[in-house]
Amino acid sequence: MSTSLGAPSTALAMANPWAVVPSLGNLDAYISAANRLPMLTPQEEQEFARKFREHNDLEAAGKLVLSHLRLVVSVSRKYLGYGLPHGDLIQEGNIGLMKAVKRFDPDQGVRLVSYALHWIRAEIHEYILKNWRMVKVATTKAQRKLFFNLRSMKQGFKDGADAQTHRDSLTDAQIETMARQLNVKREEVIEMEARMAGGDVLLDPAPSDDGEEAFGPIAYLADASHEPTAVMESRQRDTLATDGIAAALEQLDPRSRRIVEERWLKVNDDGSGGLTLHDLAAEYGVSAERIRQIESAAMKKMKKALATYA
Repeated sequence: MSTSLGAPSTALAMANPWAVVPSLGNLDAYISAANRLPMLTPQEEQEFARKFREHNDLEAAGKLVLSHLRLVVSVSRKYLGYGLPHGDLIQEGNIGLMKAVKRFDPDQGVRLVSYALHWIRAEIHEYILKNWRMVKVATTKAQRKLFFNLRSMKQGFKDGADAQTHRDSLTDAQIETMARQLNVKREEVIEMEARMAGGDVLLDPAPSDDGEEAFGPIAYLADASHEPTAVMESRQRDTLATDGIAAALEQLDPRSRRIVEERWLKVNDDGSGGLTLHDLAAEYGVSAERIRQIESAAMKKMKKALATYA
């Protein structure tokens, strides 16, 4: 099938995004083709995202994927220093892009490019974790930077005048020099040097002979706190807990509002809450059961108001 990359309507009509770009076996041609694919306008992105989300339109999903292939290429270049094939990094990033398209909600008010960055990086990170030992000893951005600089400087010591020492470990003078040039503490240099000298650690151990799953460090790696959907849900909860509660309280009459505030929202300096049912009953000259009924009715009204606000 011959498809013109210069014709957006033809290229973006394909549900299969790989049909309009060369194989990753020809990396230069693939990158060139990906960079020539047209980008979507915000309106087009919204339209295709809704078609896929509401009608499972695979052609619309393909258009979203195609228009962001260049993003995967750009992100993958930042991981070339890990020594892994560029084509493999792009392939893993493309998997992350497709996951992002599948989960993307156009009603959240963000562009797909911002949402997809997390998933693209996550897939590339996972690939590196499974295929390269270095990341196990340098997990944070600062540690990776220190690792690469430390490795190159250490090689310089071996190739220079210090090579005569024939030592694999760093001397105190070398540690001081590195710490000064890299603007880090000497303890950080020593710690990274120790990590570099350490052996491999099996992140995902195989099951034991008795069939039980072994527990390994991989269990600590999952962190969903920065996943875009979780962040958005957290922000929505925060909004409901502030603006939403305030709006719901506005729906109540003064007595109901004061009862709710005293019973649920008031916190004294000593950590205790507001007035009890009996305290409020005595103040308003009614029974404690009546206060409870007013409170229950007010809570139902607030719940309805919050649902409308959300």
